[in-house]
Amino acid sequence: MMRRRTTLLTGCTALALALGATACGGGPVSAGGGDKALSGQTVTVAGVWSGSEQKNFQKVLDAFTEKTGAKTQFVSTGDNVSTVVGSKIEGGNAPDVVMVPQVGVLQQFAKKGWLQPLSPAAQGTVTADYAPVWKKYGSVGGTLYGLYFKAAHKSTVWYSPDALAQAGVKPPKTYDDLLKAGHTVSDSGLAAFSVAGQDGWTLTDWFENVYLSQAGPEKYDALASHELKWTDPTVVRALTTLGRLFRDEQLVAGGGKEALNTDFPGSVEKVFGPKPEAGMVYEGDFVAGVAHDQYGRSIGKDADFFPFPAVGGGDAPVVSGGDAAVVLKDGKNAKAGMKLLEYLATPEAAAVWAKAGGFLSPNRKLGLASYGDDVTRATARSLVGAGDSVRFDMSDQAPAAFGGTKGTGEWKLLQDFLRDPSDPKGTAAKLESAAARAYQD
Repeated sequence: MMRRRTTLLTGCTALALALGATACGGGPVSAGGGDKALSGQTVTVAGVWSGSEQKNFQKVLDAFTEKTGAKTQFVSTGDNVSTVVGSKIEGGNAPDVVMVPQVGVLQQFAKKGWLQPLSPAAQGTVTADYAPVWKKYGSVGGTLYGLYFKAAHKSTVWYSPDALAQAGVKPPKTYDDLLKAGHTVSDSGLAAFSVAGQDGWTLTDWFENVYLSQAGPEKYDALASHELKWTDPTVVRALTTLGRLFRDEQLVAGGGKEALNTDFPGSVEKVFGPKPEAGMVYEGDFVAGVAHDQYGRSIGKDADFFPFPAVGGGDAPVVSGGDAAVVLKDGKNAKAGMKLLEYLATPEAAAVWAKAGGFLSPNRKLGLASYGDDVTRATARSLVGAGDSVRFDMSDQAPAAFGGTKGTGEWKLLQDFLRDPSDPKGTAAKLESAAARAYQD
């Protein structure tokens, strides 16, 4: 249903950071003017979203239609966006705009010569209204191709306040305390964690939180660029740390076997559904959207989060990620597609989805009042206030064959590790072998 993705910043917890600019407005880019300048044209948009995410993005597209007169058509690609878009281009049926969920895929598209650089108007808005790091991750070879429209805050552990209260547990500050709290919850009759092992991307997020906090940002950057091998002792150490949780059936609802049969929406249901099986679930801010929309939970009251805790004496990590809008050269209406990107760059567009929920924007000009609840406002303040300390998710920076493809690479190897976490060193060796092949291609 819902992709993942990611970006990492360090610091105790960024939730207390002040937002530099909260005014909604300031230099909006024209998306074609109020004269319906794009009437009669259709913009085709491809992206990974489905379900409530697709429904809410359609509200943004409808607002673009209202503003410009252009019709839109959304095509859901599933997680294998690279494969689907490539086949559409080869078949002469390329979409105009693609919402790309991985830096590695954006780089791949650019190197294949598929992308148009952002227009001067869109580039100007990104330069003025976004932290430079978002421009960095949207650029390849010094050319800006991608506009980050939607972000995710993924160092959030979501929990049932009732479950923790009944166990007498308070939100932990360290990883060791997290495991202790989990055992206390388990002793009270409810499994500690629901783990979405069927979706390999969730396991990469677990690893990245542990690794960034434990190994530090410099090592993280080196591993993300494959300047550091996956056989490095810091990787083995992080896998060992993660394995302490994965191998403990008191902590993981149903153990590893059941976790491998649980997808992301199912993991949220195990905590916030009608028949709870666990007290906590780790994933991004978008957990709130599922808990509220599908299970009627009131965010901040009967569904809440605490920051992913610090590991091994390091700083507590904060994970976020994003979906970047790009324009394909081979699209039938690429010019109107670029007008859509100019619109998506504005706080006006971001406010549409922010109001609907399940959304964070890296746009500094989007006012916090645009978000519907205090919890989302806190995560948005953290994301924007972190500025250039943001680091993008490691698996999203990797070639798709390693970091972003179902049934292969990092996704599969971490699923194998969840099934049997007894050999962290062996898993690290397999990860390095897979990474070496992918980075050579």
